[in-house]
Amino acid sequence: MKRALVLLRHWRRVAVLATLAGAAGLAQAGVAIEHWRLANGAQVYLARTPALPIVDVQIDVDGGSRRDPAAQSGLAGATAGMAEKGVRASGSEPALDENQLGEAWADLGAEFDVGASADRMSFSLRSLADPALLARAAALASREIGEPAFPDEVWRRERERIGAGLREADTRPASVAGRAFARDVYGGHPYGQDMTQATLAAIGTEDMRRFHAEFVRPCRAKVSVVGAIDRPGAERLATQLLSRLPQQGCAALAAVPEVPPLTEARVDRIPFNAAQVHVWIGQPGYRRADADHFALTLGNYILGGGGFVSRLTEAVREQRGLAYSVYSGFSPGLHAGAFRIGFQTRPDQADQAVTVAREVLAKFVADGPTAAELQAAKDNLIGGFPLLLDSNRKLVGNVANIAWNDLPLDYLDTWRERMNAVTVEDVRAAFQRKLQPQRMVTVIVGGTENAR
Repeated sequence: MKRALVLLRHWRRVAVLATLAGAAGLAQAGVAIEHWRLANGAQVYLARTPALPIVDVQIDVDGGSRRDPAAQSGLAGATAGMAEKGVRASGSEPALDENQLGEAWADLGAEFDVGASADRMSFSLRSLADPALLARAAALASREIGEPAFPDEVWRRERERIGAGLREADTRPASVAGRAFARDVYGGHPYGQDMTQATLAAIGTEDMRRFHAEFVRPCRAKVSVVGAIDRPGAERLATQLLSRLPQQGCAALAAVPEVPPLTEARVDRIPFNAAQVHVWIGQPGYRRADADHFALTLGNYILGGGGFVSRLTEAVREQRGLAYSVYSGFSPGLHAGAFRIGFQTRPDQADQAVTVAREVLAKFVADGPTAAELQAAKDNLIGGFPLLLDSNRKLVGNVANIAWNDLPLDYLDTWRERMNAVTVEDVRAAFQRKLQPQRMVTVIVGGTENAR
C-alpha cells in the first residue's frame, strides 16, 4: 500500500503538470497522429506526447445502445457497467471480484473504466508510462476487456439499484421531457430507445455475455493511444489489451438504419406537477462526419450555444424575462443526432416562450448570422481551442473522436483553418440544409393542459 500511496501522490503532481503544460505545448506544436492496423484487425491511432510520463488509451467498439434489442433497451450500458464487476479465472490466474479489482488498480496507481454511449462501448486506461507499471496495468485491463465474469449475484444488486434510479427519474420533469423528446424525434430508430422497468427486467447476465462476445472483438476495435510511448510500444500495448479476446476475423454487423426525417410538426404536452415547465424543441440533426460540421458549430454558438451572447438568450431572457437560461445544441453521432433548443419557464409563460424561441430559430435559419456575429463566434471558439487539448485525457478523447468518425488524421492541425474559412453564407446554407423549423417536435412538460 505504501507504493500505491507514492504512485497516487506522484499521479496528482503529473496531472497538475499536464494541465499547466499541455495547452501551450500541444496547441503550438500540433498533433501528429499515426494510424495502422494490427494483424487481428484492430485499428490503432497514436499521438505521442513525450513531455509527460502518462499513457492514456481508449478502445472503442461498435457496441453502443444502437445495438440494443428493443425489448432489452439498456443492454449495452448494463454490459459495460458489469464488465467492471469482476473477472473470471483463467489458467493459473484466479477470479477477481469487484473489490479485488479496485484494490489491484489502486496498487498500480492506474485507472480503468468502461462505458457505453449510443454508438460505442469504450474501455479507457490511464497509467504512468513506466514500462513495468504500464505492462502490469495492461495485463489487468486485458482481463476486464476479455474475461469479464458478469456475476449473477452482483447483477441482481445492480438491477435493483438501476430500477430505483429509473423510478426516481420518473419524478423529475427533465427526465420525462428527455424521454418524450427522444421518442418523438427519433421515432422507431434505436437512438430513441430508452431503458424502462420492463426492458431492465428482460436483461440477464447471459444476455450480457452474448452481447460482449458479439461486439467486443479486436476486428471491431479502434484503439486510441496518447502519451509518452513510441509506435512499437503502442503496438505492444494495443496487442496486449486485446489479447484475451478471440483473434480471428468477424462477420460484418447488420446495418443500422438512418434516422428518418420528421414529416410534420408535433406538440407533445405532458402534464406534470412542477413549478417550472420544461420545454424541448428540435428534430434530427446531422452525422458527425458531415462536411457542414464547422458551419453548424459556429452557427449554433450564435443561435444558442454561446450563453449570454446568443440570440436565444437575448430574445427569451434579456428582452422578455421568460427564462433564466435557454440554449441550443446538436448531438451528432454515426447517425443524425438531435438538434435541440431547451429551457425552463413558468407555466403561464410557456406558450409565449415557445413562440419566441421558434421565431428566433426560423429567422436564423432563413437569414443566417451577421458578419460581426460570425467573427465573434470564431474569436471565442478558436481562442478556446487550446483548452480542448490541454491534457492527455482530453487529447485521447479527441483522437478517439477522429478514429470513430473516420475524420482526417490532420483534423486537429487544420481545425483553426477550417473554422476561419467558414462564411456567413456557409452558415446560412448549412442551417437551411439541416433544419426545418416548420417540422419540429415541441415537448412541454408541466402544467395541467391536455395534449394537443
